[in-house]
This record gives sequence, C-alpha cells and structure tokens, in this order.
Amino acid sequence: MPAGRVSELRDRFPTGPEHGRALLLPGRAFGPSKPLLGAVEDVLLARGWAVRQVRWEVPDGLDGLRATAWVTEQTRMAATGWSDRPLLVGKSLGTRAASFARKERLDAIWLTPLLRDRRVVRAIRRSRARQLLVGGTADGLAWDGAVARSLGAEVLELPDADHGLAVRGDRQRTSAYRDRLREAVDAWLV
Repeated sequence: MPAGRVSELRDRFPTGPEHGRALLLPGRAFGPSKPLLGAVEDVLLARGWAVRQVRWEVPDGLDGLRATAWVTEQTRMAATGWSDRPLLVGKSLGTRAASFARKERLDAIWLTPLLRDRRVVRAIRRSRARQLLVGGTADGLAWDGAVARSLGAEVLELPDADHGLAVRGDRQRTSAYRDRLREAVDAWLV
C-alpha cells in the first residue's frame, strides 16, 4: 500500500439534537475548508448532523485501483469510532470511497464524482443506498452527465461548471451554483 495517511480528523457538532453523523472526504486539491465541502458541511450542521472533516496526505503517483484501495482504507479508519453508518460526502478523489459505501450500504453525496473511472461508476451503480451526484458540464476531468443520469441516483448537473463547480469568469453564477448545491443537499436530506 502506498504511503500517505489521514493527517487530521476534525469533528464538529450541531448546536441542537444530533440527527446523524457524516464523514467529509476531500479531493486531491479540494480539502474540507474549500467552498464545496464547506457548503455541504454548513447544511449538515444546520440539519442536526455531526460532521467529521477528513484531511489526508495523498501519496505521490496514486491512481486507479491503488487509489481506490487507499481511499477505502482512509475512509474505514476515519469512520472507526465515529459511526458505524456514517453518511459519506466525497469530493473527487474522495468519491473513490464509493465501493466502501456500496459494501456498507451507506448513503452518500458525491461532489464531482470520478465518472470517467469504471470502478467508481460500477460502485455507484450497484449501491442500494441513497446517493446524490453533483457535477458540472465543463468538468472534463470527472463528470459525464449521461453516465450520472444512468446510475439511479439523484443528480444535480450545473451547466458550464468546472471541477470546482465554478463558472470561469462568472462569480455571480458560481455563487448561485453554491446556493443550488446547498438547496439540493438540504432537499436530499429530507
């Protein structure tokens, strides 16, 4: 197994009664303090979910099957002692935890899931749990809208949004998309 480890787990709790627990799994360059995972975290906390932010050090040269195995192990370690059935929220690289979610029958929110990787697609397709997939049509790295709609999950597709769900040169649309993300997550949690 390649080197690399979870470098930090940060737990946050709602101010009122706790409804459930969630793990926030970052991407390679999109950590829990970035706007996308932060937007989802805000909704979760407001809805009574405790949140565990995962920050990890990604090994060099991690790809394909090794990446899936590594992310799965990091997810398993982060869930230990937190919850036996956490809601998973994964961004990009974090969506490689889809096989773990499928095996454990965990609900999941996948932000810019790696839909160009057949292992991720297969795991999402075979899952029996609830899933929300969020991506943008300008994300040539990860998103495939036709594949997303074929997986049996709920889908939020944002026109012209890139891998960060931003529209280059258009702050107003980018901000509106963050609001749409929050609304979609809030509705999906019902």
